[in-house]
Amino acid sequence: MLNHRILSRFHEPLRARTEGSHDWLDACDWDATRIAEALPDIEVYVGSRLSAEDARRAARLRLVHVVGAGYDGIALDALAPGATVATTHHHGRSIAEHVLMSVLMLSRDVLGADRALRAGRWRNVAVDPGLAFGRTLPGRRVGVIGFGETGTEVARLCQAVGLSVRAVRRDPSAPFPAALRPDWVGGNDRLPDLLAESDIVVVTVPLNPATRGLIGPDELAAMGPGTLLVNVARGPVVQEEPLYEALRSGAIGGAALDVWWSGPPQAPSRLPFHELPNVLMTPHHSGHTFDTFAARAAEIADNIGRLGRGEPLSGVVHAGDRAAGDHGHPTGHSTVSSPAGSPASPRS
Repeated sequence: MLNHRILSRFHEPLRARTEGSHDWLDACDWDATRIAEALPDIEVYVGSRLSAEDARRAARLRLVHVVGAGYDGIALDALAPGATVATTHHHGRSIAEHVLMSVLMLSRDVLGADRALRAGRWRNVAVDPGLAFGRTLPGRRVGVIGFGETGTEVARLCQAVGLSVRAVRRDPSAPFPAALRPDWVGGNDRLPDLLAESDIVVVTVPLNPATRGLIGPDELAAMGPGTLLVNVARGPVVQEEPLYEALRSGAIGGAALDVWWSGPPQAPSRLPFHELPNVLMTPHHSGHTFDTFAARAAEIADNIGRLGRGEPLSGVVHAGDRAAGDHGHPTGHSTVSSPAGSPASPRS
């Protein structure tokens, strides 16, 4: 069963790469009752959320394949004993390009110039001698919080345009691409040093109990005026009210926020970030490129093939009790997606 609206747009590549006896069930437009009725026969579920109630219904479930890196939306404790959970990434380059774009837009006040010209006003230093100059990138310092796939891709692009990089991560001794030459990589205890030394701070860590509220009043004060904050991780990693106040008061220079404290259909924040001229707001789409999801579709399809052949899966984050010895060919509904309106049928 496929229950992920973005990935459903890749149903043909998924179909082409999963040869065998599979029923393709695209549940993106199904109501909760129809999904509940289908779950008892499902062996593979592809999506980002699976409630405890739905997980308990899926007693034959063998693989939950998350469409992304975060699996906090999957009720692990309610899964069938033999169910494995795997994730997929491929978003690092897309998010890194978004980060670089955001830094450039904030550094050159692109949004302010755009708003003014749409209103019929020319806003540049030639006509307004009081307007601050924009900044180019070489020589400025980027601090990356988290140095996994996204963090290292951010570092790679930043170094390519002349920015210097430092980073903190949970395990500073973990390897990173040999081509990177950061100023330093330290443990989380060096976060105060990173904040004090950086002109641009990029947040890329996952949300967990250790990172929730990681950036608060003290950390924002350590950045100082002029520092730009880019959050492409999760909204609650940064404390909402202190960030708003730091931006409103000018305690920091600006922020690019792609992640928020609530999601649709609610407003992204209960505070009026949209009224602040030094904030770039995007709707959690920094990784939403064709390249990201084409690569994810290919990896998910390949993992389903491995499941059927009894081979080890990639990206496993939760191994079911029977996962190591129960990899026979799926016989019920497995993966995913047929075009809307088309009948799902077994293939051999």
